[in-house]
Order: sequence, then C-alpha cells, then structure tokens
Amino acid sequence: MHNDITESKNKTTGKSNENPNLWIERFFNRRCYITFLTGCYSCHWQYREWEKTELGSCCCSWKEQFFYLCLVISFILSAVFLFVWAETSNEYNSFDWVVYLGIKRWFLWSIFMLSAAGILTVYTTLLLVISFFLLWERIELYLHMCHKILILLVILLCSFLLAILNKYWTDKWLIAGLSLQIFAPFVHLSLLTVMIILSWPLAIIMAHLESEVRIRRYKMSGYEHEIEEGCPIFTRLQALQVAAGLPFLLILLCLYLMPMGIYSPCVLKRKDLGPKPTFFGHRGAPMLAPENTMMSFEKAVEHGASGLETDIYLSVDEVPFLMHDQDVSRTTNIREVLPSSAFNHAATFNWTFLSSLNAGKWFIKHKPFFGMKSLSEADKRRASNQTIPSLTDLLELAKNKRKFVIFDLFGPPPKHPLRNTFVRKVVKVILDSQIEQHLILWLPGFDRDYVRYKAPGFQHVGRLLSLEELAKQNITIINVDYKRLFYRGLRHYKAAKIHINVYVVNEPWLFSLAWCYKINSVTTDNIQTLNQLNRPLFFMTPGYYTFMWLFLDITSAVIIGFVFYYHWMKELRKARWLETDADTTVSTGIENINLPQGESETQGASHLLKKPPV
Repeated sequence: MHNDITESKNKTTGKSNENPNLWIERFFNRRCYITFLTGCYSCHWQYREWEKTELGSCCCSWKEQFFYLCLVISFILSAVFLFVWAETSNEYNSFDWVVYLGIKRWFLWSIFMLSAAGILTVYTTLLLVISFFLLWERIELYLHMCHKILILLVILLCSFLLAILNKYWTDKWLIAGLSLQIFAPFVHLSLLTVMIILSWPLAIIMAHLESEVRIRRYKMSGYEHEIEEGCPIFTRLQALQVAAGLPFLLILLCLYLMPMGIYSPCVLKRKDLGPKPTFFGHRGAPMLAPENTMMSFEKAVEHGASGLETDIYLSVDEVPFLMHDQDVSRTTNIREVLPSSAFNHAATFNWTFLSSLNAGKWFIKHKPFFGMKSLSEADKRRASNQTIPSLTDLLELAKNKRKFVIFDLFGPPPKHPLRNTFVRKVVKVILDSQIEQHLILWLPGFDRDYVRYKAPGFQHVGRLLSLEELAKQNITIINVDYKRLFYRGLRHYKAAKIHINVYVVNEPWLFSLAWCYKINSVTTDNIQTLNQLNRPLFFMTPGYYTFMWLFLDITSAVIIGFVFYYHWMKELRKARWLETDADTTVSTGIENINLPQGESETQGASHLLKKPPV
C-alpha cells in the first residue's frame, strides 16, 4: 500500500522513482564530458552551465571562425605531408644519406620526419573532433591562444616542408602518385567506409533540423505576423540542411563514379601478368650486412640475387675497390684511425690503408635501415669484422656463383695517376679475373668504343635514352630510376624488346607495381623480403574489380539510405508526438477553462493558443 501511495505521489508531482545514484552518475558523466571538451579546446577546466547557441545561428565570433578555418587548413596540410612522406618510405635511406652529406652525422631523419608529421596530424585531428562535439552540444567555440599559435606554426611548418619537397625532392610527389596506382581501389573502399560512418551523425543533424522546422511551423500556425517574423530562422535552418547535406551527396556521387577514373596496372587478367622480375643486390644486401662488403654480396646471393650492383673507386696505387661515398667516413672507422683525413676523397688513399679499415662496426652501431631485423650473434661478429673489398674480390664471387655484375664507375680526382686511364685499368682487372664476359653489364658511359674493342662480350647498359639513341649505341638494356620511367612511359621500350632494370625498389607495393608493369629486373636493398613474394600485392582481375566496385557502391548506398531513413522517421515520430501532446494540452485547457460571461468558446481557445513569437 505504501509503495502504491509513493508511486501515485511521484506521478502526481512529476518525480521519478528511479535510483538517485543513477541521476548523480548521469550528471557527473555529463559534467566530465563537457569539461573535457571545453578544457581541451578552450582550456576551461572548471565546469559551468554553458548557454546553448540557437539552432541556425553562428557558432562563434568572426575571429573564432577565422581560427577555425586555420585549424581546418592545418589539418589538411599536415595530412597531405603525412601522406606524401609515408608513401615515400622507399626513399628513406637515400634521404638519410643526403642529410648525412650535409651534417656528417648519421641518423634516421626520415623516421623523425614521419613521426613529426604523424604528431601534427593527430594534434589537428583531435582539435577538429573536439570542435565537432562542441558544435554538436551547441557550445560556442573559443580556441585557446596556445592552440591558435600552434596551428599557425603547423601551417607554416607544413607549408615550408612541402615547399622544400617540391623544390629539391620533386620525385617524392611522383612516388605518392605512383602509390595511388596500387592503392586507389582500396582508397575507394576506405573512403566509402568513412562516408558510411559520417552518415550517422549527419543523418541525426539533418533529421533534427527538419524536426525543428516542423515544430516551429506548427507553433506558428494561424499567426501570419509571427510567420513573417519567423522566416529568417526557417531560412537559416534550411540553409544549414543544404550546407550539410549537399557536399556529402556530391562527395558520395564522386566516390561512386571514382573507379571509372582509376587506372591500376595490377588490375589485369592472370594470363597477362608477366614473370616475376629478377633481383640485383644493391651494394649486396645492405639490410642484412654492411653495404659493399663481401658479407653483403654473399647474403644477396643466398637470397636469390641474379646480379650484384656496386660502386667503384680507384686507390692512389691503382687498385679498384668498392665504395659508394666520395669519402670513407660514413661506412668505416677512419674517424678513429685517422681523424684528420676522415673526409678526404677515397681515391687519395692507398690500398694498404683502405683494406685495413673496419667497414662493419658502423652497420652494427647505426642500423641504417628502418625496420631491419635483428642479426644473429654469428652474423654480428662476422659483420663487425668486415673490410673494404677490392673489385677482384667481387669478381671472384660473381664468377664462382655465375652472377651478373653491374656497377657505377667514378673517375679519380685531379692529379690521380689514373685520372685519364681509369676505364682501361678497370677493364684490365675484369679481364684478368677471367669471369665470363657476358656476366658484366657495363654501365659507365666513358670510352665505350675502347670497351667494346677490348671486351666484345660485355653487355652495355644505357640510361633513360630515346630508342633512336639506344639503337645508335647498340644498347638493348637500360638501367633507370623507376619514378622517371613509370611517368615517362615504358610501352615503346617493351615494344622494342629493351631489357629494363629499375632502381632502387625496396617496398613490396612498389615491387608489385614493377611486376605488373612487366619490368625485367629491379635493383633492391630489400631482397630478403621481395624474394618471398609469390604474386604482386593488390593484384586483381578486371571481373573481380568490377564486382567489388558495384558491390561496395550498392552496399554503401543501402546502408546510408537506411541510416537517413531511420533517423528521419525517428525525428518525424518525435515531432508528431510533440504536436499530439500540444493538441491534447490545448483540448484539456479548453474543456476546463472558465470562460468569462459573454465570451464564446472559440474566443477562449484563441486566448489559450496564443504564443509569443519565436
């Protein structure tokens, strides 16, 4: 009986019989939620009841709108820089090497840049997400001064870095464009997923705006002067609907048609897929052993290299040796042995001194490639004892294993005894090794006529020359930068049956692209990974791609349509319920009202229905 009386009393007083602790918990969570949003965005960490902005009115002052626009721009710039830098991971080692040339200190600057770009993107993204929730709660935006300064710095920093890339490393943009040839079908899938996620809050906003319009119109019905005064709010609400819905619809339509403009060389029939490209170990296998050492070349042979790539200098006592840099400061211990001459030209030393330098400890210490696997203890001991090899050492390995050899040959500095005859010296060393001549891929462009005369069996390799120039020089093999070749076009080279080798290809997606383009061979640092691929990544047949395209478009359209329909009907039922509740209240008031003497029932109802303008 007591419970019935209590329940009846609660119904009469309008109080809920719910556990008070639940109300406290809800209120506490609400306070934490609002405090977190305003604290992160505006640095207001003390809770207060924020006045909600009116629907259709501006969310902040003109000054705050400007900085909100700056926030959006900073997000876009940081995201673009992150995308470009992430997609150029194939070139990280080259970037670190270029920076080393400037500061003479080895460090993974490429990973530092990637981390910085990621931090900037996460920072601007979080601010944008928080601002979205503040707008959702209709709390006026006020970005704290610290955030304002930081987002302006983000804009300046990203603009500067993108300008530097555009001026000095334009190839980075080419790599980002090439990556889209592989990832575009999957970017399409990802973007559709994002649009499905965004459709949920957008549908809630659109439905709520429509419900607000219906309720306001109902409250104003029958009062022409109030409708005239209320027109601006209707216009703003409808403008908000158009501003929110139209861009979403246009972007969605573009995504649905996006596959029509996508070209991916890895979308082809299985019978049209060419053979897997063969490998040239770039300075051996520099992810497994110190570059340009015998251990590195032996590791490359173990992992299936068909050829070995290197760089050759000549010592002052006329011994060709393997070294990439002009000095030996990066890859040897010369700073400890002879610090005063650490940055002298490599060709100014004699072979006795060069062969005594340690060329492996730097590799153990610096781990020059990001993501390198840990070496076994035996490999560490072996790597730490490596020395600079001579060309004769490499030729002996290539002869025994029947591997091709391709190399860059660098001319000696002035006053070197072989300044004008270094090509002849290298040819003599190769011929003295008695390696099969067809295993030598002669890349240097110096004295080709002499080389052809002395070693007619050498296979001559050209650069990215025209077909006419290649025919004139009787060259059927080219060794080219993959970025330049892919953008310049290789169809006419393939038609002329030119053997194509591209360098330097380290990333599996880039190797997959070369495979789909029917490239004959690649020069790589990452032979141990690429050799394990049995088919190109992201390879798909045209039929499967068409099915995936249509299936994703139809599925996303159905899901998005259902989301909008669900929220639209939910708000419509809510609006009808409010209208019905208002009608019931009005009817009850009319029945119970005591009309003044001589006043009609209609006149009494009109007094009850009259509301202040909205």
